[in-house]
Amino acid sequence: MEKISQTNKSFWSKLLRKDPFGNYIFLKRLLIGVVGSVTYGRYMIRNKLVVKGTEHIVDLPPRKVLFLSNHQTYFADAIALYHIFSSVKWRIKDSIRNPFYLLWPRANNYYVAASETMKGGFVPKLLSLAGAVTVERSWRADGKSVARTVDTSADSKIGKALSTGWVISFPQGTTSPYAPIRKGTAHLIKKYNPIVIPVEIDGFRRAFDKKGLFFKKKNTEMSVTFKEPLIFDHESSIEDIVKVIETSIGQSIPEGDWARDLKQELEKKQEEQRKRKEEKKLQAQMKNMGNRSKEVKGKR
Repeated sequence: MEKISQTNKSFWSKLLRKDPFGNYIFLKRLLIGVVGSVTYGRYMIRNKLVVKGTEHIVDLPPRKVLFLSNHQTYFADAIALYHIFSSVKWRIKDSIRNPFYLLWPRANNYYVAASETMKGGFVPKLLSLAGAVTVERSWRADGKSVARTVDTSADSKIGKALSTGWVISFPQGTTSPYAPIRKGTAHLIKKYNPIVIPVEIDGFRRAFDKKGLFFKKKNTEMSVTFKEPLIFDHESSIEDIVKVIETSIGQSIPEGDWARDLKQELEKKQEEQRKRKEEKKLQAQMKNMGNRSKEVKGKR
């Protein structure tokens, strides 16, 4: 009887396990399976997804792995990676052709997403339950460049996710091609020292709309390529890490006149963003000075 009781306790403890953000693992697994079943045809019937390099991820440890990828749609990129992770769990190489993996998909996956993106309707809110690590972007909101304080909770959230599973991050923080790599990603790597797997995707922008929820062009070939783990040591500078990431996910700006124009445009946007941050900082300082002045007058 005691053994049966212990077995029952073990069963229920496993069934009622939660991830670090309070979500039940079995519900998360169920949701991933359902979303995977609904979206499977988008990748393998209406379009064709070509997967390469899964030999680099098949034997990875179950936690503390950071996948860094370029970004083309809000959701289709991450959903495709979830498909591949679950397929690899069943040791299927370079393919999601046999969807039986959706019967018991990999549940300990997370993806970093902007808070405003995950609040935009029922579908994003539902998808957030599949492992979204939401962060407030300090440089962009609602498709516009902004300047606001850095989300200091982002580091700890991503750290929690890494402690229990695989985390997908899009280090450019936008779907715009050749956008700069955010330095926060390099700081995360130095702080948590995860296994870093670069991923290069292509074709998603042609196949889907910007959100990745609706078709834009069917019969499109998309690709996901996993590359060898990146090796960094404690002496690697933030700038060096950023440069390596940029190259490894295929976001180094190519040579040519059009590329030079693109680079100038990106630099112009960065300069505008820097100026806005300085203006906001100056306004805050002026406001503080005004408040102090009022306090002094009130004491007199």
